[in-house]
Amino acid sequence: MKKKIAIIGSGIAGLTLANLLKINSNFEFVVYEKGDILNLDEGFGIQLSVNSVSILNKIGFNQLNENEKYHPSKLDFYSINYNKICDLDLATFNSTNDKYTTLKRSILVKFLKENLLANSIIFRKKINEVEQIDGKINIHFIDGSSDEVDFLVVSDGVFSNTKSVIEKKIFKPSYYGAIAVRTQITTQDVVNLNSNNVSLIMGSDAHLVLYPTNKQKEINLVCIIRKKSEDNDSIKTILGNTILKENKNLVNLFKGDLKSWPIYTSGRPIKSIYKNVLYIGDAFYTFPPTLAQGASQAIEAANEIFELISNNH
Repeated sequence: MKKKIAIIGSGIAGLTLANLLKINSNFEFVVYEKGDILNLDEGFGIQLSVNSVSILNKIGFNQLNENEKYHPSKLDFYSINYNKICDLDLATFNSTNDKYTTLKRSILVKFLKENLLANSIIFRKKINEVEQIDGKINIHFIDGSSDEVDFLVVSDGVFSNTKSVIEKKIFKPSYYGAIAVRTQITTQDVVNLNSNNVSLIMGSDAHLVLYPTNKQKEINLVCIIRKKSEDNDSIKTILGNTILKENKNLVNLFKGDLKSWPIYTSGRPIKSIYKNVLYIGDAFYTFPPTLAQGASQAIEAANEIFELISNNH
């Protein structure tokens, strides 16, 4: 008899796990998402390590249009004044089929979604209660519906309410003392950098990461700024008091539409009170931004869960 797995959350971790389960005939699965739709807006960029690309290639990622992704060959390190310090050869880690990759997050989510059957994702579902009966997990939703599964995998992010419902205790992430600012720019805005590579610009209270997300050389920029409080200061004020104070010429990088949010981390990783309830991604443990590898960490965690379930661990 096939084992049934329910996945809570349709982010990169949850959708990757669903795609891996799809290629194993021993499982049936369903993804429950509390939102009305998957957000497939243009969005910003992500970087994928060679390990995560090798996992995605198992489910057909290598068939994605090459114009929609990019393979930077180097990571260049700069001081705040554009003085190059050194570089890291990213191509060293590449193989013939698996290469360090950048692309827009929306492109990856769309690929993962389109690989699944339409009824694999059920929207507007929030968990009300979870109980274990005869080794099975019974899920009760707020809308009155329910499901019985062999494994429940929770991947609904840093603010996971599902975790609090299941474990019957409140989990709250902690403010990391920093904010992120994102925007998209063009190659004309980065004349002091090599737009073919990933660039890391380091200041005293902030750093910037820039990289192309496709063959059209659309550039993703993310800036991490240390900020002691969560006060709702304007983005322009925060930039002016930090990174632009060190190098006012960086202002050209922030002339477009800016998005910002506070960065949170979680406490110790959580182990469920139920042996067949598993957490992945930010629901398990929320890392601070680490060389822009959040998406890769989610993909690799999904693969580890898939292998554990497949091997009856």
